[in-house]
Amino acid sequence: MTIGSDIARGPNTPRPACRGYLYKRTQSGLIKGWRKRWFVLRHNCCLYYYRHKRDDGKRQAVSVVKLEGAEVGTDSSLGKPFVFKCRPHSGNRVYFFCATSNQERKRKTRKKYLHPSEPLDVTRHNANLPPLAVQNPDCLGLLHKMDKGRDMWVQHYCILKDGCLYLYSGIRATHAHGGIYLQGYMVREQPYGSKKSTIELKPPSDEFKTFHLCAENPDENKRWIIVIKASINKWLPLHQALHNYMKRPMEETKM
Repeated sequence: MTIGSDIARGPNTPRPACRGYLYKRTQSGLIKGWRKRWFVLRHNCCLYYYRHKRDDGKRQAVSVVKLEGAEVGTDSSLGKPFVFKCRPHSGNRVYFFCATSNQERKRKTRKKYLHPSEPLDVTRHNANLPPLAVQNPDCLGLLHKMDKGRDMWVQHYCILKDGCLYLYSGIRATHAHGGIYLQGYMVREQPYGSKKSTIELKPPSDEFKTFHLCAENPDENKRWIIVIKASINKWLPLHQALHNYMKRPMEETKM
């Protein structure tokens, strides 16, 4: 994932975590009832909703619900099937949503139980630090990254920390100008162009970019590959825990 002040617009930012039509219970106006709206759950842990699917990306959302710390669960008090409610951490309002099937209800509520903003908060914090202010890095040093748009290798001062590679213009930079969140990436030594040895970072899906980096020599490439793999593997238990959590029955996934 691209790290920096423009993280939400970066080329390596994944697609929304979940999107689709839901019925939302209205709590204002003369007639109370259910209205069909287009919902988009994004990786900043916010739920955006629009009047129509065609408005997504073209018009401002009708409203945004912040889900970090929210309580989400099924509800049977309204006498309607496939209903779940959401109580945000701040404020007193409770939102009621209705899916078109039980499968959709489970899929959407499970998405909301996760807190994807937590690792993003850490990476944003680190990205705003000078390189030597990042505490206990897994590795640091100069790497060249292939800029495929310009077909040239660009040198960066790099900090590897907790499965994220931060890219700086130099050691005296005040903040990272980009970065790669490496969870799920495959790391290997590969030839690229005229170079017989480079570090290839291959993403888990086509939603992300493949990156090629190069140290000063093949031995340094091998060293970086070892430490990058180790940095990613430190977070595999967390990744597996989230995977197991999403597979649990709905009645067990209470906050």
